[in-house]
Amino acid sequence: MAAAAPPPPPAPAPEPAMDPPESAPIGHPLFTRIRLATPTDVPFIHKLIHQMAVFERLTDLFEATEASLSSTLFNLPPFQSFTIFVLELSHNPLPPIYSPSFTPHERVVNFDLPITDPEKNAFISDPVNEIVVAGFVLFFPNYSTFMAKPGFYVEDLFVRECYRRKGFGKMLLSAVAKQAVKMGYGRVEWVVLDWNVNAIKFYEQMGAKILQEWRICRLTGEALQAYDHVNI
Repeated sequence: MAAAAPPPPPAPAPEPAMDPPESAPIGHPLFTRIRLATPTDVPFIHKLIHQMAVFERLTDLFEATEASLSSTLFNLPPFQSFTIFVLELSHNPLPPIYSPSFTPHERVVNFDLPITDPEKNAFISDPVNEIVVAGFVLFFPNYSTFMAKPGFYVEDLFVRECYRRKGFGKMLLSAVAKQAVKMGYGRVEWVVLDWNVNAIKFYEQMGAKILQEWRICRLTGEALQAYDHVNI
């Protein structure tokens, strides 16, 4: 969700507003799970972030490496700092997993046609059960002084291309909102590129308000490093 100057409108946005078709005739069931990411997920997370940079035409800003992600993402317990939910999918029933910090969200969705995943081999998280990583959401705590309550800020939300327009983005964002409610937080916030009309409609249909009067302010690179020599 970088805030660089927007390029010309690209292809349709990753995720329109719709739910996975649970009521569809059972023909091609897909077992889904949203769980906390762990350090072993870093190779998948790195690939997903790069794909997101390509989609947003911001690869010139992409500097992350697997090593830099590993050294910064998992230093504090979940929900106290940077937290990632990953979306896993399989055509087979998912084996149970235990997490003391978060109970994974699982559901079975049904599709009339099978979903072809051309990148399956690059995103297999469990070869035995043929589980693949399909997307992620990264968020962290912020604070509202007006509400006197903490909240969550969503930095990135991304679903791989072959799984878009199937409701999985909504599932990921809903998992963050549900966790915020569980923890008594006051709000969940994020930004969206102004050319991404489909995403804007999707967020509005989820109940989000688009705050047109606000602008992002950012210090980075040389402008930020210059403050190392400022006398305060």
